[in-house]
Amino acid sequence: MTSTLRALGIARVLLRHRLGDFLEDTAFGRWLWLLRPLTPAKDAADLPRGQRLRLALQELGPIFVKIGQVLSTRRDLLPPDIAEELALLQDRVAPFPGDAALALVEAALGRPVTAVFSGFDLEPLASASIAQVHAARLHNGREVVVKVLRPDIRKRIAADIELLRTLASLADRHHPNAEKIRAQEVVSEIEATLHAELDLQREGANASLMRRTWLGSDDLYVPEVFWDYSTETVLTMERVRGIPSDDIAALDAAGIDRKALAAKGVRVFYAQVFRDNFFHADAHAGNIWVDATRKENPRFIAIDFGIVGQLDRRDQYYLAENFMAIFQRDYRRIAELHVEAGWMPAHIRIDELEAATRAVCEPYFTRPLSEISLGEVLVKLFKTAQRYELTLQPQLILLQKTLLNIEGVGRLLDPKLDIWAEARPVLEKILRERYSPQTLGAEFRKRLPELITHAPDMPRLLHDFLAQQVRGQHSIHMRSEDLAELARISKAGQRQTVYAILGTGLMIVAAVLFALESGGPRFYGIPAVAGIAGLGAFGAFLAAWPRR
Repeated sequence: MTSTLRALGIARVLLRHRLGDFLEDTAFGRWLWLLRPLTPAKDAADLPRGQRLRLALQELGPIFVKIGQVLSTRRDLLPPDIAEELALLQDRVAPFPGDAALALVEAALGRPVTAVFSGFDLEPLASASIAQVHAARLHNGREVVVKVLRPDIRKRIAADIELLRTLASLADRHHPNAEKIRAQEVVSEIEATLHAELDLQREGANASLMRRTWLGSDDLYVPEVFWDYSTETVLTMERVRGIPSDDIAALDAAGIDRKALAAKGVRVFYAQVFRDNFFHADAHAGNIWVDATRKENPRFIAIDFGIVGQLDRRDQYYLAENFMAIFQRDYRRIAELHVEAGWMPAHIRIDELEAATRAVCEPYFTRPLSEISLGEVLVKLFKTAQRYELTLQPQLILLQKTLLNIEGVGRLLDPKLDIWAEARPVLEKILRERYSPQTLGAEFRKRLPELITHAPDMPRLLHDFLAQQVRGQHSIHMRSEDLAELARISKAGQRQTVYAILGTGLMIVAAVLFALESGGPRFYGIPAVAGIAGLGAFGAFLAAWPRR
């Protein structure tokens, strides 16, 4: 009942913003006419649909704001106008009372707040969908910020995720484009992202690792984590001050060299992805500040480490090679890399994929290099490849979104920024160092103890293998996604057949009971027993309805 009421509330908000089209192809679509007379449209209903959706999510509350932010990263699923509007969602939500935050801090740390801090500001510095931040001061005089999870946020997220699962199930069953939307996968991605952000100790660990990697750098500063005053629900970090990277007027007033700063931003991103394999994946202007004390040699300050990205070594290698092939306009190599990486099935014709890649990339190279967006090229490449059965990993989608954010910040700081010229030498240097003989030798030396440990077992394993071959006992284990899909379809068909038979039987029972005018209570002239059988038949037929 709670989920039903919440779903009705969501439907009313969407209708108020004239977003009923999003529900037309769902199971609720046929019932929307019942809610429309009770739901007057808002004054802003004539705005573009992306803007109306953003306003609706803000009205639905902090959890839906966060869901909108996560969805904004799925540019492979959303139309461009909606993705761009959702990317504008910021964590500017109504704060919860400072007294409640103070009580949560004391409960998490297990001691009075005065025992930890010499001062704690009840007025929050910032309020987000998951947590809010308060300024404080340690007894040694260090200024810090304390991030506190919202009260009962876990229960609210669990309830909304359960509702989203239900809606996704309905979409899978009834939406005509269910296979392209992949609603359950989207909900799983939202759930994983939200649960990662609910663990502030994990965010602290992300910040600590990034700080250690960039400690002493002239390019990026990461604030210190105070672990003695941090838990899963409270995170205490060094307080930093800077200028938001999109505040051009303040940067100019501070005398910051914006061109040098923009070039550094590109280099830092490529170093994080391909050198460190650990990148800040929520790098919008609100989370990336500029150190105002360094004018000639400016550096960035990173905050909010709830979302970070990593790639496995295989994806990292193939992505780097893809970038280099794009730089060299080697379309054949791009097509081959997509197949070699396993992102696409081996039966795809390389020449067709090469032609499609050329059609995407070639128009960009007619522009000046300073006007080319590498992130935009990558997004279009992946979208084109989807027509050729591309299997895209969530980490690569997160990388796309981060690359677009970084390029947006860079072009805002310096409209003439040549991203290609800045990225290519950094990437070439990293690849030279990563796959140099010295690096490979060091990797071999690191694994040498493991090889030595297993070496005595090799003769026995080889003997057992040869003996199996001689006796004809060697077995081959095969895994096939096609066979698994056939098994799934077969099980689904059997289940649908059972429900269809059950529904038919209950329908016959209902008809017989109604015709024989069975006794007992009646409802609108229909025997209650016959009505129950009829409802059971209706439910069974719904369960038997095939998924699209």
